[in-house]
Amino acid sequence: TQTALLTDDNRLMPCHNQQLNNVSSGQEHPMKQVRFANSNSSVPAVVSNSEPSDATTQPDSQDNLGPQLKLLPLNDQIRELQTIIRDKTTSRGDFVFCADRLIRLVVEEGLNQLPYSECTVTTPTGYKYEGVKFERGNCGVSIMRSGEAMEQGLRDCCRSIRIGKILIQSDEETQKAKVYYAKFPPDVYRRKVLLMYPILSTGNTVIEAVRVLKEHRVQPKHIILLSLFSTPHGAKSIIQEFPDITILTTEVHPVAPTHFGQRYFGTD
Repeated sequence: TQTALLTDDNRLMPCHNQQLNNVSSGQEHPMKQVRFANSNSSVPAVVSNSEPSDATTQPDSQDNLGPQLKLLPLNDQIRELQTIIRDKTTSRGDFVFCADRLIRLVVEEGLNQLPYSECTVTTPTGYKYEGVKFERGNCGVSIMRSGEAMEQGLRDCCRSIRIGKILIQSDEETQKAKVYYAKFPPDVYRRKVLLMYPILSTGNTVIEAVRVLKEHRVQPKHIILLSLFSTPHGAKSIIQEFPDITILTTEVHPVAPTHFGQRYFGTD
């Protein structure tokens, strides 16, 4: 039989077939169970064995939104970025730095939702490699002003991608959104659209933006909404209005950091 090994400082080191007590008991670094939102599942979108109270903070209605809502798999890195962005004591420099990191993660996953096609390339050693490449026909559209914060993250991943803009403002009393400006690539109706808007609160602004895109013959099924934070009400409103749209976000929570745009651009 194998025995534990004695180290220089006289502590016992377990053999390969022995488990550490703190790991087997699940008291340290428990594995987080994460998934994309699924209408057929009753499990909360984020479950942490170490913090059972986290499950109660996730709205029950999140599971009823269907596969149109996709959540980035939660890990400690994303959770830290979310925490820093929400912290009112965070300096603007740290805020922008962490926001850009989180934006990059969302953009990367958004690009993963776009269509790819198989291709074969030749390596420097002369061998053939079976890979994939982007299919042509993608573009970005930012909802001004906060959506512009996500443009650089998209360009960092797709340097030649075309980006359109929409300016929408909501009436302070009626909360009704009104379009003031819209400019898209001429053939936007032929493209997959990455619609960028960091914070989904009521969803009214995004709904109006999608209506404008529909007027330009863009089908909602070809729109992928990239956001950082969403409320259950905002996501539900958008999906009820456009059941074919895809929403990609990092968190669904009743309280969204609506200060994002002012803090990012230094106008708070």
